[in-house]
Amino acid sequence: MDKSSLFKISYGMYIVTSKFQEKINGQIANTLFQITSEPATVAVSINKLNLTHQYIEESKVFGVSVLSEETPLQFIGNFGFKSGRDINKFENIKYKTLSTGAPIVTDFVVAALDFKVTQKIDVLTHTLFIGELVDAENYSDKEVMTYSYFHLIKKGKSPKNAPTYQADEKKEKKEDSVKKYKCDVCGYVYDPEKGDPDGGIVPGTPFEKIPEDWVCPICGAGKKDFNPES
Repeated sequence: MDKSSLFKISYGMYIVTSKFQEKINGQIANTLFQITSEPATVAVSINKLNLTHQYIEESKVFGVSVLSEETPLQFIGNFGFKSGRDINKFENIKYKTLSTGAPIVTDFVVAALDFKVTQKIDVLTHTLFIGELVDAENYSDKEVMTYSYFHLIKKGKSPKNAPTYQADEKKEKKEDSVKKYKCDVCGYVYDPEKGDPDGGIVPGTPFEKIPEDWVCPICGAGKKDFNPES
């Protein structure tokens, strides 16, 4: 069975947020879709282990920030590969609130949507939250980032708690594996031939010669969190 066929299904890229008392949190989500127009409702799939899931269950509200194609991988990694239990994801992040009080990220965002939960459906490892739209704002006409663009153009990865996560079953040739280093946190592979131009690393730079303060372009992990890809 070729599970890569699932990548043909179209998704968007969103930051789904919620609150609990005075606390706020958010995460990357791609399995969000509209299900009715009157009233306008959507469904979003959230892993039960995620802090955002806990906040949505407690507050019965969630916000959605729709990301543009220009969103940097490290910005996505902050919300996709780190836990709100360990860090404040909103530190140095611009955000606002709409009707429900759930935070709405405004950096690299083309539109914002605000929902109250009307029902939820248990789907094993995830919960499908059904939300009714109570507020919305448009910010830009820039192209919306799709999961396909994130996966194929940005070369982004899905975190293990994502509904669309798939373990990488491809293996590099032995002669190439010693040249590439893989991030233990998110699975990003540093390829010396490509370098990391956005991070100031020109193509052709061996991993060993990358500055020690360089970080993973997807999740922000340090150089120490990389190991030779086998």
